[in-house]
Amino acid sequence: EIEAMKQRVKEMEAEAAKLREMQAQAEKDMNMGEEDKEAVDSRSVYVGNVDWGSTPEEIQGHFQSCGTINRITILCDKWTGQPKGYAYVEFADASSVANAMVLNDSLFRARLIKVTPKRTNIPGMAARGRGRGRGAYRGGFAGHHGGYGGGGHHPYGPPPPMYGPPGGGGYRGRGG
Repeated sequence: EIEAMKQRVKEMEAEAAKLREMQAQAEKDMNMGEEDKEAVDSRSVYVGNVDWGSTPEEIQGHFQSCGTINRITILCDKWTGQPKGYAYVEFADASSVANAMVLNDSLFRARLIKVTPKRTNIPGMAARGRGRGRGAYRGGFAGHHGGYGGGGHHPYGPPPPMYGPPGGGGYRGRGG
């Protein structure tokens, strides 16, 4: 009975070691360095106006003449699961990207597809091209800085005083 338990412990330790190894591999894959990401992006193309019913196999068939394909990603809406109408094709080498550019405005499933080199995402740029960043001031009272009684503070100015008489203590603002 003790031997059986020892055997179980040994199996569990081996399984734990295997899991740790798999976890380390997954983390290595997840934390691809910036240069790795850029290398992958440099040999990938964006394919726009893709028919929703397209399969990765069909896209592969359309692009296989350009070079060896590593991966095809069809992006879907994460809430509905509906395809977004575009895909990425990653080639084995960057020279295939130029070949794929020839297929820009070609017919795929009776639609003209757009093929452009994939651009590397720059962290900090707004995801949907707004370029605004976070927490920007959006409107308010156009040019009015408080008036009588103080209290109103400008979004880019110093914050109002924490303590003092109620109502701002007679400070009259900057007028305006």
